[in-house]
Amino acid sequence: MSHVTCYMLHVVRVEESQLKAFILDSGLIKPADFKKAEEESKKSGKSLREILLNKEHIKEDELKRLEAYILGIPFVDLTHDTISPEVLRIIPEPIARKNNIIAFKKATGVIEVAMLDPEDIQTLELIRKKEGVRVLVRLTTPDSIKHALGQYQKSLEAEFGDILKKESEALKIAKEIEVGPEEAEELKKLAEDLPVVRIADTLIRHAILQQASDIHIEPMEKEVLVRYRIDGILHDAMTLPKQIAPGIVARIKVMSNLKLDEHRLPQDGRFKIETDEYRISFRVSVLPVFDGEKIVMRLLPETVKGYSLEELGFWGVNLDRVHHAIKRPTGIILATGPTGSGKTTTLYTILEMLNIPGVNISTVEDPIEYRIPRINQTQVRPDIGFSFANGLRSLLRQDPNIIMVGEIRDNETAGLAINAALTGHLVLSTLHTNSAAGALPRLLDMKVEPFLIASTVTAIISQRLVRRLCSEQESYKFSREEITSLSKDTDLEHVLEILKHEKIVEPKATLDKVEWARPKKSDECAEGYKGRIGIHEVLEMSESIKELVVKNATSDQIEKRAREEGMLTMLEEGFIRAAQRTTSVEEILRVTSE
Repeated sequence: MSHVTCYMLHVVRVEESQLKAFILDSGLIKPADFKKAEEESKKSGKSLREILLNKEHIKEDELKRLEAYILGIPFVDLTHDTISPEVLRIIPEPIARKNNIIAFKKATGVIEVAMLDPEDIQTLELIRKKEGVRVLVRLTTPDSIKHALGQYQKSLEAEFGDILKKESEALKIAKEIEVGPEEAEELKKLAEDLPVVRIADTLIRHAILQQASDIHIEPMEKEVLVRYRIDGILHDAMTLPKQIAPGIVARIKVMSNLKLDEHRLPQDGRFKIETDEYRISFRVSVLPVFDGEKIVMRLLPETVKGYSLEELGFWGVNLDRVHHAIKRPTGIILATGPTGSGKTTTLYTILEMLNIPGVNISTVEDPIEYRIPRINQTQVRPDIGFSFANGLRSLLRQDPNIIMVGEIRDNETAGLAINAALTGHLVLSTLHTNSAAGALPRLLDMKVEPFLIASTVTAIISQRLVRRLCSEQESYKFSREEITSLSKDTDLEHVLEILKHEKIVEPKATLDKVEWARPKKSDECAEGYKGRIGIHEVLEMSESIKELVVKNATSDQIEKRAREEGMLTMLEEGFIRAAQRTTSVEEILRVTSE
């Protein structure tokens, strides 16, 4: 039996009774506070550990040190240590991130690893087999792990610098190839050339590690610009020499099964990357531009976990309205917003909630972004005449209970969706409108009869994605001038009432006393943000709104009535989120002004 296996048999999770005894004995927490935490743990079902940390009765590092002492495992703090790249890379970055484990010291026949969960035997065994050495476990804190993970990120420039320096001679061939139809074979050889493959792989790998949603490769007059879209914002990642552009384009085309000798027409393709850590589909678009061919790759993780509506950002009255709509067996639920606002993710989440053995769910999409088990997903093919309308017509012959149409783009699709809802189906779809109320006049523009809209549409969700603030934040208060200016676009007094009702602020608080969050830049969060969350407005079709639709009312009239009936606008919800310290006011104003 290996050393690590023998060692781990003695590692057990710290029992709450042990934790209680040691905490009280250490005097870190007052007995009265501990008793309250115990009671809350029993009531809520949350662990005692979680309650103690949330209430800030004890710090994470204190708790970890205590757990290490109880388990008899040494504790290490890596927050000020620089780890040798050779040792660090013993554990590949994706595994280190996924399992919160760091290799930080190596000696003859021994590797020391720092981790948060000493029961992760599988990862430890993997390291032992790979390196053929003993693995010694050390406990550490999340901050310590975070600092160490940051050391993996050798800059993109440095990595490419190494590639370009080492392979400069080999890359010259790219410059020598004159692009033309007869050079397809030469381009294919170039695409398989080692330095070109390494550059393309490095671009993709860094994009995955940085959780980018898109990669832009843009040829310019004298260089090639590479940009990543992270949390909805495009960032310059790297500039590459112009001479390697044909090689990069050829490589991406080969991976996507596109025509190598076609440089005049746009092309679309797909490819997939599978490893032990992730499975990601890439949707590729190649567009001829003045200086060559621009490539945009959309990253679609296939291993993405299912979300709940709460995780997407739904809460309060908006959450209740969505739940109410999806419980109805028929009708139309619309998700609206600009491209990239998370509409499809919201609909997928609703589909997963409805995906039970007793129903048949079918979709027609463009394209299929995520695979969902037990759901029949069809992709439109405009090139062969298979449109949303044709697909929807076919779906209705497949005995579905629930239908999702990727987008309502024209009169025909709108008419078919309305008809499907009238004949006893629940229909989910998306529309490109700026607000929930704006969806109704948009359907009228598509020549749908007003009484049919009133009879079928049950709820309209409008949304945007805002960046989440990191844990390190700053606080500030509005000046009188700011309150006056912002009040022109939103009802801040109504926001204040909600904040008081939700106990986010004191009952006697005034707008100039409310503390709002704003980003604070740090080494871990270069811009003060990490990840995104949705802000929403949900319009429920009440009788009075149905009457307005039948009378061909404007979106402003519909929105006014909806607000009178309790609808929270996106801007209002955004301000509440800023008071909850989830995002910032600046971020809310940025996305709602788009």
